Amino acid sequence: MSWIKKIGFLTAFIIPSLTILGFYSGGYWNWLTVAFVFVLIPLADHLIGEDPENLSENESLLLAEQFYYRFITYVWTFFQVAFVLWACWMVASHSLDLMEWIGFTLSCALVTGGIGITVAHELGHKKSGWERFCSKLLLMTVCYMHFYIEHNRGHHVYVATPRDPATSRKNEPFYRFWIRSVFGSYFSAWKLEKERLSRRKQGFLSLRNNMLWFTVLPLIFCALIVLAATWYLQEMAWPVVVFFFGQSILAFTLLELVNYIEHYGIVRKELAPGRYEKVNPMHSWNSNHRLSNFFLFQLQRHSDHHAYAIKRYQVLKHYDESPQLPSGYPAMILLAACPPLWFRWMNPKLKAWEEEVYNAKGSG
Repeated sequence: MSWIKKIGFLTAFIIPSLTILGFYSGGYWNWLTVAFVFVLIPLADHLIGEDPENLSENESLLLAEQFYYRFITYVWTFFQVAFVLWACWMVASHSLDLMEWIGFTLSCALVTGGIGITVAHELGHKKSGWERFCSKLLLMTVCYMHFYIEHNRGHHVYVATPRDPATSRKNEPFYRFWIRSVFGSYFSAWKLEKERLSRRKQGFLSLRNNMLWFTVLPLIFCALIVLAATWYLQEMAWPVVVFFFGQSILAFTLLELVNYIEHYGIVRKELAPGRYEKVNPMHSWNSNHRLSNFFLFQLQRHSDHHAYAIKRYQVLKHYDESPQLPSGYPAMILLAACPPLWFRWMNPKLKAWEEEVYNAKGSG
């Protein structure tokens, strides 16, 4: 891997840096991060183009063990906790008008959701207890800790089937998908945790129920910040409550936009009632755009991730045969937010996938 690509993953730290710069500059500068993510990155993706590089098996084995790539994710974890604490203090101690509030909250969500949940997703797939702890810590800052359970034990098992709430259906607008995925995933996590406890003959209403902790811990985290800010300012820090839950909702909405994009309309062939073909690289939308992949730790090489979930981000492969998105996630998010444009752009691509893969298998 070239040194340029090696340091490319550090570009994720540009997003919070711009958010901090925008806040202290004031006014419309609070929208600097939003403009960077949704204007500059899509333009740069178009100009820089795609990344065709795949590592050999020997290179992948060596690179997967290099501590440097894990260290970046560890640094991000504690940086994000500090960033959220800083942001909460800023809204508690500064007077912002509505335009500044919205811009700052959106910018913070791009940090905690756009990058933070991506890192949590990466770490949550690993066997190391430390990495799993970091994943949960990141998810706590966006009130989405159940993702740790449902994504690994639900989504990766049932992806591209009707049973998965995080797989978007053909002709399903994002806003309808958001309701189904957000609430469906939460209740699915409760069900999965209940099944786990039952197998271990442990009580559902016990301290061993992770979903009880995952529901309460973000509330405790927010309450502690509010209490600290209230004590220091000698007045109730209500802005912290509004900001914390506002950025959390926006952060996991970004996650759901990404889920929507990654799996739109893809269906695995049903071999028998309730039994589906094994997940392979054809069952997720893929994007190989170089710049946005740096910012997102190669999450856009999603086809390889679903086929081999334990792979580390730096060694994920691109598959030419996978269904390909026309751009990176930032541009696709804007498209998904406007359902008529999304359907007009993506349905022909989905039809081509169905004819090439699904219908061909069905006819065989």
